[in-house]
Amino acid sequence: MAVPHDPNFCFPVPARLQTDRVELVPFIPSEHADAFFASAGAHPELFTYLPWGPFGTAHDFVSTVIEQRIQPNLGMVLFAVFDTAQAIDPQLAGIIGLLDTSAANLCTEIGFVITLPHFQRTHVTGNAVGLLLRWALELPSEGGLGLRRVVWKANAHNTRSVRAAERLGFCKEAVLRWDRVLPPWKTDSGNGGGTRAGDPRADCLSRDTVVLSLCWDDWEAGGRESVNNIIQR
Repeated sequence: MAVPHDPNFCFPVPARLQTDRVELVPFIPSEHADAFFASAGAHPELFTYLPWGPFGTAHDFVSTVIEQRIQPNLGMVLFAVFDTAQAIDPQLAGIIGLLDTSAANLCTEIGFVITLPHFQRTHVTGNAVGLLLRWALELPSEGGLGLRRVVWKANAHNTRSVRAAERLGFCKEAVLRWDRVLPPWKTDSGNGGGTRAGDPRADCLSRDTVVLSLCWDDWEAGGRESVNNIIQR
């Protein structure tokens, strides 16, 4: 008998979040990892601006991202994204999740965003992000978590990610210089600053991070309507 999947998240996780064209379900490695890797594994460029990957196998992805990073952390949850526009045959279109979630401070960050190549520049990403924004920012009486702040962070070189967040109503707050030390194999996404003599991790580049946010007052002052328009477009 299969062991039920435990998202181990600080809030109850719904069985699904859905629009007419996209559905998010909790990412279950035994059900979704092979299908995700079958598409993502052939496109290492999907991982260029992420702090992990690419991976050689689905097992490596599960071990590194799910078992070591997400599952032990109460502030993180991952969803599988399905394109349901063709209702007869829903397609796995990517992954998306929340991280750095705090029930005490009523805040979270949208991350782990990978839309598979075939579904990029379609309705998928906007609908997936919109579903997480609705869940995060709507009041509990409306089926949401009632959070006050949702963050989006992107490598400063990843202008496409920054533009996508701005289209969804996120406001740029800051650029965090030298924010993260990248793994040694991440040679294409550093900030170009190099390292100084004697640096303890001289073989690793750093990245600058753009921070954007969409808060509850933005949501109530037109953000909800903007996101709903994107979802319905």
